[in-house]
Amino acid sequence: MNVTMSGMSQIQMTRTNPAHVGTAKLTPIVPGQANTSQIQNEKSFGSFESYLVNAVSSMNSQQLDVNRVQEQLITDPDSVDIHDVTTAMAKAQMSLSLAQTVIDRLVTGWNEISTNR
Repeated sequence: MNVTMSGMSQIQMTRTNPAHVGTAKLTPIVPGQANTSQIQNEKSFGSFESYLVNAVSSMNSQQLDVNRVQEQLITDPDSVDIHDVTTAMAKAQMSLSLAQTVIDRLVTGWNEISTNR
């Protein structure tokens, strides 16, 4: 089934269950085996997994940047503006709290989904 929204690209949805509505052919799925071509396509188009990995990587780089600026402030105070240190610390704190919030919401959502059978 193709889904089109105004101004957006088309999304190809694959029907795997005959009870689902649609006219596309059924795609066989073998339990326990992943369709590697589908996984590769999802990663190349920006899957949720790659988005989370990039977000955690960005958060980590901001934390490392704060450590670098703090070390530079201690070793050579005249080379660093104190405003740069506080800005880097604020960015790192905000990205960390955002990551914690996203993780908490994911866990809460997963728990709600798993309890509603």
